[in-house]
Amino acid sequence: MLAMLLRRPRFTYFVGKRFFSNNAFDHAVAELNKEMELIFGETPSSSVMDSTSRTQESQVTTSRLDESQQSLSHVDICGQASMVDISSKADSKRVVVAGCRVLLGKKAFDMVVANQIAKGDVFTVAKIAGISVAKQTSNLIPLCHNIGLAHVQLDLTLNERDYSVNIEGEATTTGKTGVEMEAMTAVTVAGLTIYDMCKAVSKDINITDIHLKHKSGGKSGHWSKNS
Repeated sequence: MLAMLLRRPRFTYFVGKRFFSNNAFDHAVAELNKEMELIFGETPSSSVMDSTSRTQESQVTTSRLDESQQSLSHVDICGQASMVDISSKADSKRVVVAGCRVLLGKKAFDMVVANQIAKGDVFTVAKIAGISVAKQTSNLIPLCHNIGLAHVQLDLTLNERDYSVNIEGEATTTGKTGVEMEAMTAVTVAGLTIYDMCKAVSKDINITDIHLKHKSGGKSGHWSKNS
């Protein structure tokens, strides 16, 4: 390396009254290179460098897969979608509460309050729809486990301040996995049912703020949105 940096076009050097050929200069540089190699060791070959680079890239890829495996339970070690094996997990009581809002607008809101929607009692139909679909969640969400629900409850509250309906759904089970998907599916479909019941009155109805509010049980224990 040093020889390449110090090499010059071939000509004769004049120092004082003595002449040095370029051959002598190259020889001196070569000797210096040998001494430096004895001290610092030889420069790794390109094949060694390439091998080291490939090893480092492999380690980074493996690390990324490990991180994905830790954060995404439905991804296997190869990065493929996979249903989680819960056979070794212990049974525990699990309770989940989810929420949702339906913005009706004043006209539809007033008709719901007066029970004047042509299709019938909006709240009753929405509750039945939410409970029914909670029991079918594993048929809708591909990697969701088919679990036995102990209880599903939906509460719908009218909010005159913004002409909305607040939906809260609770799902309970005793088993090896949680019921987050069941609770969130229940409130979502309840909201869609309200839309279907009221769409003849207004098309400007929004279903929003679908979220998990609280969970308990299982390995992760208690969690609340506002905690």
